[in-house]
Amino acid sequence: MSENSLFAILMRSPWWISFAVAAVIALLGKIIASGEYFSYGVAFTLPFIVVGSISAWKQRNEPSAARVEDTIEAVSAMSWREFSGLMEKAFERDGFTVKRIDGAADFLLEKQGRTSVVCCKRWKAASQGVEPLRELEAAREAREAREALYVSANGVSDAARQFAKEHRMALMLAPQLARLLRLPRKSLPRK
Repeated sequence: MSENSLFAILMRSPWWISFAVAAVIALLGKIIASGEYFSYGVAFTLPFIVVGSISAWKQRNEPSAARVEDTIEAVSAMSWREFSGLMEKAFERDGFTVKRIDGAADFLLEKQGRTSVVCCKRWKAASQGVEPLRELEAAREAREAREALYVSANGVSDAARQFAKEHRMALMLAPQLARLLRLPRKSLPRK
C-alpha cells in the first residue's frame, strides 16, 4: 500500500475517522441513490469499516494524546536519578535483565540471549541531533550488542531519524515512553 494512499492515511489516523467517512458515504448514498441502488452505495462503506476496525485494534493499547502529554510533563520534571530508576523498573517489568553502564549508553538490556544498549540521558532535551546516536552506535559496536534504543521525550531531528533508520536503531519517543512507563494517574500532574 502506498504511504500516501487514502487507506494508508486512514490507518495512521484515529480509528473513528474511518467510521465517520463510512457514515458520510452511507448518508450520501441514501441521498443520491434511491431504492434498489442504495445497497450498492452502502457497499462502498465496507472498506472504510474494515480500515476503521483494523485501526481500532492497533490503537487499543496506545495512550491518548492527553496521557502522552501528562507523562512527558511528569518525566520532564524528574531528576536523572528518578527517571533512570523508573526506566530500569519498566524494563525489568517487561522481562529484561537490566545493567547500568557508563558512557554513551545508560543501560545494557538482556532478554532471551539478545543484548541491547539503551541511551536515555538526554530525555529532557527539546530535540536531539545525530551526535548522540553516533555515540550510541559506537557503544553498541563496542559491546557487540544486537540492538540499540534511543529514548527522547521531545523528539529527534530529521537527520537523527534518518541515521537511526540507516543503522537499525530503535527510537523511543513520547508515545512509546508513555506506554512503557505506565505511570499511575496520581503521578501525573493535574491541569
